[in-house]
Amino acid sequence: MTKTTTSAPVLGVRALNRATLDRQLLLRRSGMSAKAAVGHLLGLQAQNVKPPYYALAARLDGFTPEALSELMADREVVRIVTMRSTIHTHTAEDCLTLRPLVQPARDRELTNFRKGLQGVDLDRLAVLARELVEAEPRTMKQLREALLAEWPDADPQALAIAARCRLPLVQVTPRGLWGRSGQVALTTAEHWLGRPAASVPAPDAIVLRYLAAFGPASVKDMQTWAGLTRLRDAFERLRPRLRIFRDENGVELFDLPDAPRPAEDTPAPPRFLPEFDNLLLSHTDRTRVVPKEYWGRSWQGNQAYRTLLVDGFLAGIWKLTADALVVEPFDRLTKAQREDVTAEGERMLAALHPGTPYDIRFGTVGPA
Repeated sequence: MTKTTTSAPVLGVRALNRATLDRQLLLRRSGMSAKAAVGHLLGLQAQNVKPPYYALAARLDGFTPEALSELMADREVVRIVTMRSTIHTHTAEDCLTLRPLVQPARDRELTNFRKGLQGVDLDRLAVLARELVEAEPRTMKQLREALLAEWPDADPQALAIAARCRLPLVQVTPRGLWGRSGQVALTTAEHWLGRPAASVPAPDAIVLRYLAAFGPASVKDMQTWAGLTRLRDAFERLRPRLRIFRDENGVELFDLPDAPRPAEDTPAPPRFLPEFDNLLLSHTDRTRVVPKEYWGRSWQGNQAYRTLLVDGFLAGIWKLTADALVVEPFDRLTKAQREDVTAEGERMLAALHPGTPYDIRFGTVGPA
């Protein structure tokens, strides 16, 4: 541990919690536009269609599903695989810059499928796949079948994944629109957006944006968020411009000098978050949001539950049934907390499901 680190101010768990919630627009609802919020947050987890809508409803004042659907229909935001090899909703600008930044991780991902790609010329595959999806959007099944005709001895699934890794493939609408159905059909980002991808951005600029949305944070935190390695050099170049803190375990944390760091007793209203929300996935040490005793409670196998925050921390899960919003706290809530959770649930339902009669019920989650 360096002298700088040992002399840096300590930020406790609650201080980190409040700072992160503020950056994530979760301490108070923001008046940002949906597009500005998607950009500020560096994208929204979008493994399923609905999570980006719930994520913005929790963060923005007056949000309606149409605000995001219209951006998607107008090709101002898109769905594409970026960080951690997962689908995110990004602004068009970020799609064309962040995907090149994380391309090394997509290249590494291909090594997991090398057995099924023996004898496959990946450069030729990328050219052929681009021609296919730019001629017309293709489903993964169509892409597999077309590529298999060229390499009949290869693993079909590996061929399609290779195309997804080598090319910036976006999901075309109506997939992703609120209340609309549509299978996943793919074309290139450049073709869909009508302009070329940017050159690989210097990681320094993305470090600053990451800290604005997720800070204070360590080098490993950002690497966890991005699914990248070797970001230490970028942080070191930026060190003279940043504030340095440490957490209670002595881990060095970086932050923007003028970023908000609210007092740890700042009120944090309840929030209903979607499954896979980046708030819970973008730090190596998640205790700033997930109490240790609840670690693993928001997952079952590879499936994530929709999560509830109370006092800024993970406190339960929730689901929508045919007629009810069912809230399942991990522990007993006070009467005041239940009233606040109910009010927040009513607000969320009014924003995303207006006119649909839902009861709000409290259930229980069994012990871990």
